[in-house]
Amino acid sequence: MGLVEQTAVIHNETLINSLERLCNYLPDQFKNPCMRFLEYIGPILIEIIEDGDTPDLICHKIGLCYTEKGRQCNLFPMKKNQRLYHYTEDPRLVKKAKRLDMPRIGAGICDLPGIKEICDWINLIFSDHEPAIDLDGDKHSPYETLRGYSWRGKDCDDERRSTHPGARPIDGDREVDSNCNGIKGHTPASNVPYENMFCAQSQPRGIAVLGDSISAHFHLPREWFNSTELSVANFEPLPFIGENELDWPELSYGTGFMNATEELSKVIHGHTDSLYLRLWQRNRCNFRDYQNIAVNGARASSMVDTIEKSLYRNMTGDYPLIVIYALVGNDVCNGHPDTIAHMTTPQDMKKYATMTLQYLEKNIPAGSYVFLTGLADGRVLYDNLKSRIHPIGSLRNDVTYAHFYDYFNCLEISPCTGWMNTNETLRNLTTKRAMELSAALQEVVTTTAGSYKNFKLYYNENPINKVINEWMAAGKPAYELLEPVDGFHANQRGNAEVARVVWEELLQKWPEAIGKENPFNDEIRDMFGDQGGYR
Repeated sequence: MGLVEQTAVIHNETLINSLERLCNYLPDQFKNPCMRFLEYIGPILIEIIEDGDTPDLICHKIGLCYTEKGRQCNLFPMKKNQRLYHYTEDPRLVKKAKRLDMPRIGAGICDLPGIKEICDWINLIFSDHEPAIDLDGDKHSPYETLRGYSWRGKDCDDERRSTHPGARPIDGDREVDSNCNGIKGHTPASNVPYENMFCAQSQPRGIAVLGDSISAHFHLPREWFNSTELSVANFEPLPFIGENELDWPELSYGTGFMNATEELSKVIHGHTDSLYLRLWQRNRCNFRDYQNIAVNGARASSMVDTIEKSLYRNMTGDYPLIVIYALVGNDVCNGHPDTIAHMTTPQDMKKYATMTLQYLEKNIPAGSYVFLTGLADGRVLYDNLKSRIHPIGSLRNDVTYAHFYDYFNCLEISPCTGWMNTNETLRNLTTKRAMELSAALQEVVTTTAGSYKNFKLYYNENPINKVINEWMAAGKPAYELLEPVDGFHANQRGNAEVARVVWEELLQKWPEAIGKENPFNDEIRDMFGDQGGYR
């Protein structure tokens, strides 16, 4: 409603024309449902909207928004003497409601014409953590999105389960590239397989991230929420972005493998650096061996319940794995008003982390490494964003992040009530629990590290606060590293900085985990070029 109202102002047109304009910005698979919604909502808007109605009031008057009596949740500033009210509170609107078939109180927006199709599409995509297209069942796919090779190395033969990134070569890959790293064939004179010559002594390994939306690299483009930047071009990548669950694992700190294409660079900004890219540059035999097993909203309990099971590694047929366990916020984050009571306890954190380690012990090859990552100190978000203007308020400079946070908390839908909050006491309590959970993970490492046969276990501090402190010490503002729409995640620049900091720590503290630099990297590059690329 805010975008519709602002677009109407910018183009000096009615709300109906503004909504139609927004629909026409969308790709066809979204444009058509949007137009069906317009056909439904248009007559309602014409009948009941008056000049001076704010977006919040419009949403309430037509029945799509509703807040309980005694509180008023509004994102945009209300005009003098205005208040939010549902159409059922106005006898005049009640009469019109019967004729116009307006939404009832409590009606789900996904039940409305047009919107239902979009919701069904979203539910289909977000329902699974494994590739939608995977004929041989090795959890690697030749398809890019839908948990395909945006998330884990591209399968170069989807009809052979033994052929996938990270596999130990079959017969030295003389004829077939069984591990999809682009290296195959043999020397003409001695008949020695190139895989054996270049990789056998290099100790190849892959990298996997078990994480949440931070590791999945959740990103909503600013250009979709700033009415002054809306355009057809900025919405062109919407289907691709949607099929990746609004995440950008292909550009993330853990498993990023590419810079944004020309189309994607319209809505995401900055270069890509990642642990995977650095691992590949260190040893080109590691090409394509990455798995991003991260899910928006993941916490320690859901990792145990479902998420960890989507990791794939053959204990005897595949190379070792570096596993980054990075649940850095959701165990203290929720949208519940009694947020402290709904946080994971240190006892449960230890229990769930131990269960995941036991699962890894039974499912990853010997010689692997596992790192438990501590939680972040999210107070940095409010401290650095509170007075800045959110993209939705860019037209009139009327919505700050502090207001944005309070609005979501009022509706009880905040992704992190504890940190995204004007209440300093609550922010401090949330950080206190986060530190307790980090201490619980440290204790798990201290007490159990020697009990695993297939991997070495370490603890590493969460890198984001170090990244931000270094950035600010260089005289640069912290908000440059944070997502402008949700005000919670690291943006593309922040992801690259996190990759740098974590890699430097690996080099200094645990160089054995990343292996030695392959002396044959130049020969591999000269002979195999881009090793088949990623697409």
